[in-house]
Amino acid sequence: MIFVNSEELSGFEGVSVLELIEKRKYKTAFVAVELNGKIVPRAEYESTVLKDGDKLEVVSFVGGG
Repeated sequence: MIFVNSEELSGFEGVSVLELIEKRKYKTAFVAVELNGKIVPRAEYESTVLKDGDKLEVVSFVGGG
């Protein structure tokens, strides 16, 4: 079980941050990801693998005015 924006999700253990972002339909260019309190650099999304108990915050940037 992992947590994404305080929501419990199962089935994402062993999946990369990039795969999670794509499966959850986030636009990679417009998100920032924090994993267990630390920002994940975009270059590390593919190599960062999620483990049971991980806590992610995914923030989407929206333009407008």
